[in-house]
Amino acid sequence: MPLHVSEARAATSPAGRLILRWIALGAVVGAACGCSSASFLWLLELVTSTRRAHDAWVWALPIAGLALGAALERLGPSVEGGTSLILDRAHDGGAQVPVAMAPVVLLGSVATHLFGGSAGREGAAVQAGAALADSIAHRARATPALRRQLLVAGVAGGFGSVFGTPLAGAIFGLEIVVRRRLRVRAIVPALVASLVGDWVTRRLGITHAAYPAVAPLLLDARALERWAVFAAVVAAAAALFLELRGALARAGARLLPRLPLRMCAGAIAVVALWRLAGTDAYLGLGVPTILAAFEPPGPGAGEWAWKLVFTAVTLGAGFLGGEVTPLFFVGATLGGALARGLGLPVDLGAGVGMAALFAAASGTPLALSMLAVELLGVAAMPHVLLVCIAATLLMGKRGLYSGQRIVTHDARGHDLAVPLRALDQPRGR
Repeated sequence: MPLHVSEARAATSPAGRLILRWIALGAVVGAACGCSSASFLWLLELVTSTRRAHDAWVWALPIAGLALGAALERLGPSVEGGTSLILDRAHDGGAQVPVAMAPVVLLGSVATHLFGGSAGREGAAVQAGAALADSIAHRARATPALRRQLLVAGVAGGFGSVFGTPLAGAIFGLEIVVRRRLRVRAIVPALVASLVGDWVTRRLGITHAAYPAVAPLLLDARALERWAVFAAVVAAAAALFLELRGALARAGARLLPRLPLRMCAGAIAVVALWRLAGTDAYLGLGVPTILAAFEPPGPGAGEWAWKLVFTAVTLGAGFLGGEVTPLFFVGATLGGALARGLGLPVDLGAGVGMAALFAAASGTPLALSMLAVELLGVAAMPHVLLVCIAATLLMGKRGLYSGQRIVTHDARGHDLAVPLRALDQPRGR
């Protein structure tokens, strides 16, 4: 049989049609994510440079908190649900993720950064990508299974395009849904969406921060001992962040039931911390400090603690943005300090710490290991993979996203995918 006849039959088979549909819809989702991320990153750069030039914007953060809180309260829990809402829909179906989530979280995150809140960007990109993907799924009249796969693709496209790491984005979308289980049936649309999203973002003129390639290091017994200590400290820092952010969120909800008042109070605390620290380094993303952590001697040993507190207060109060880049700051500065103390290369310690701290907090060690490889080079792979997995295991059942599932067992030993919120975890965006 001629080869072209076999290919034609494969393309018209049910499996072939499904793969083609995955590719087509994944590309559409990726294009939407790329346009969304490009606009978002351009606005972030604009407002960050504006804030750095004019400190007066930071003083207005409490007013911004009141306004943002009132807007979020008016829009309701369907928009407030954040990443956990996306994960709920990916597992249980239900109503369409409001397409209004995309502009709300993007503009809300831009406002957070304009006024100096310590937040990230992945939360906005992931939530916007998933909201756009769900809109595309409904317009395409996707089956429930395909809809779940496209939601994963939206997460992948948002993450991959906002960081310029398409392979990590695809794995993140697969890995975040259920810990220690990859939703492999979603791999085609997730990979296509992440690759297309990254390509579109770059074609629209967005450039990402350049990280130095790390030099190879022999992974011998002595290095393993040092990485074991490193992983334990990183996991402890991740747990500290989760506990502090959760405690602040619970205390705020108890003392100030109205979201605008909670956000205003949190903003006042951020402004007070800013004045106490005497520097702008802990406001916004903090990318310059992240990059400085790769160069000896690097930032001071206590820089990570300042950023951890700034971020826990900002996000615990309800501001939009995300945790990834602030936790990159915490991980990179803590990792560099640990490397100096343990006799490891500073650049490698900063890179491994950057990836491992967020991997531990989010339960996504494979995605963050790939992110480190895409940013730092393949020489980082054995070290970052080892530490990411170890730190994630040490975290146990704690995690950023309460909508994330974790595999456990019932009385008969059967696997169950239980939401983290069922394990009394604080709800995360």
